[in-house]
Amino acid sequence: MIKSMTGYGNAKGKVGELEISVELKSVNNRYLDASVRMPRSFLFAEDAVKAAISRHISRGKVDMFINVDTSAAGNMNVKVNEPLLRGYIDAIQKISEEYGLANDLTALSVSRFPDILIVEKEDLDAEAISDGIVNIVEQALCDFDAMRLREGERLCADVLEKLGTIEELVSIVERESPKTVEAYRARLRDKMTELLGTAGIEESRILAECAIYADRVAVDEETVRLRSHMSQLRTMLKGSSPIGRKIDFLIQEFNREANTIGSKCQNSDIAHVVVDLKSEIEKIREQIQNIE
Repeated sequence: MIKSMTGYGNAKGKVGELEISVELKSVNNRYLDASVRMPRSFLFAEDAVKAAISRHISRGKVDMFINVDTSAAGNMNVKVNEPLLRGYIDAIQKISEEYGLANDLTALSVSRFPDILIVEKEDLDAEAISDGIVNIVEQALCDFDAMRLREGERLCADVLEKLGTIEELVSIVERESPKTVEAYRARLRDKMTELLGTAGIEESRILAECAIYADRVAVDEETVRLRSHMSQLRTMLKGSSPIGRKIDFLIQEFNREANTIGSKCQNSDIAHVVVDLKSEIEKIREQIQNIE
């Protein structure tokens, strides 16, 4: 089943004592453009996350947001920079003695001096955390894919409906096209009768002129190719691999055949049908911009 390029997904989970939440969304794009936003201290997992994205998505502009809540994790240590603290205490003692100032140092006051307290994070198991984050990312991507599949089903139904309309319009062209030649033959006979009278009409000449005209306005090849393209598009829509680019190319062929029919037709009724035909093809072209 086809997938839409637009979608949204999210997932939450825990990796050890870390609370992980993942959210992603995507919009149309010609190629895959994935952006991952996550805390700097966990950037070691970015490559693995992007690899997971590329396994699920072939094209589209994807924005993924990964939040890591470390509040429940007891992995923070606060240490005293003892050499620096001793230096501060000695310097303040010297100031007190030399200048006769009160030495009112307290534990709280000295802790506020720059770089006295050092906050250190315990070493993280980067590989385990990376694997855990990727597992939650995979859950979010599955949720994302489910939404894209639902949207893809709607796109597929809409395209098939428009294909049915195109098929009806092509049938009208096939039915009306031979009438153009018959009408031309009648006009040609009337004109020759008007100019030459019945005695001067050469039936072979009329047939020859009509044959030339029929060859010039014949659209059989174009309608046959259009039907072939329609059959091919239906087959593509049943597949599961990304087909957006292929369909885009195929729709260009639809347009080419419709334009040729429009340039050949010498019948106002067929001209109106061609306008409707091109309109339906354009509607499909707009829809397939959303297909992965």
